[in-house]
Amino acid sequence: MTDAAEKMPGVYVDLDDLLALEHRGRSVSFLPRQPVHSLLSGRFASRMRGRGLNFEEIRDYRPGDDVRSIDWKVTARLQKPHVRVFNEERDRQSLLVVDQRLSMFFGSKLAMKSVTAAQAAAIAAWRILGVGDRVGAIVFDDRSLVEFRPRRSRSTVLQILTAIVSKNRALGVGRGIASVPSMLNEALKQAQRRALHDAAVIIISDFDGADDETRSMIGVMTRHNNVVALLVHDPQQSDLPASASMTVTDGELQIQLEVGRESVRKRLSEATQERLKGVLAWTQEFGVPVLPLSAAEDTSQQLRRLLGALPMRGGRGRGHSVMGAARG
Repeated sequence: MTDAAEKMPGVYVDLDDLLALEHRGRSVSFLPRQPVHSLLSGRFASRMRGRGLNFEEIRDYRPGDDVRSIDWKVTARLQKPHVRVFNEERDRQSLLVVDQRLSMFFGSKLAMKSVTAAQAAAIAAWRILGVGDRVGAIVFDDRSLVEFRPRRSRSTVLQILTAIVSKNRALGVGRGIASVPSMLNEALKQAQRRALHDAAVIIISDFDGADDETRSMIGVMTRHNNVVALLVHDPQQSDLPASASMTVTDGELQIQLEVGRESVRKRLSEATQERLKGVLAWTQEFGVPVLPLSAAEDTSQQLRRLLGALPMRGGRGRGHSVMGAARG
């Protein structure tokens, strides 16, 4: 990779870029009780599962205790009301699924979709860690995927971000990379194996290659987990220019895409719109929040707008957990 390519803003990310996003994660939340302008407000709230409860002890009933917590067997045996006491789980598992395939190596204005996805993943990872939850990831490209088991540690976040940077910087024109749409489903299969129950699964992708199998896996995961899809897109892919050609570059090489003919533009636009329409339909079908994330706008600002900024108040309650909520 040349120095010129490395310095072109929005083409690639480096680890320092992603480390610097740590403070941006403090202003976004996947809380279900969102401001009214958030795309996660309203009916999405009822679909968000909260943290589980761990049994702590059985003790005497005290005034103010919820009668629903009375253990009737112990009460009958001891002839005195006793209640079961539970502790809220101290952390939960969150899994990021991050797409760095060749289909993501496109950008018309501010950044490549691959860069936008990397930034969104970093912001989410820092946020998850910041509230004390375990964060893991599946980072994939057209050739392979790398997995990180969810842990509550800064070193795990650093390993995830390093893997994202590595796959991001391997992208480029003329590097012998063949697009493999099926890698999306391979990554989701791995996520399905890991996210068995009450996990937060955040998928960051353009969903190129999404098909009936993709839809089926999303449906299965939503039965026992919280799933959020960040649909990374670029407006130029669905609204191609009428000029005779379009130049695509990675800072080293350039290729010309002939999109001047109306039939070519129409075919490309329809294919993109059909894919986006199918993914957006998951909202109605499964209750999965599908949040459109444009590569033509600042990533952190979009996430704040889409998810709703946290109230600027002192202290941090457990309710500020990513995906934390009352049981729905």
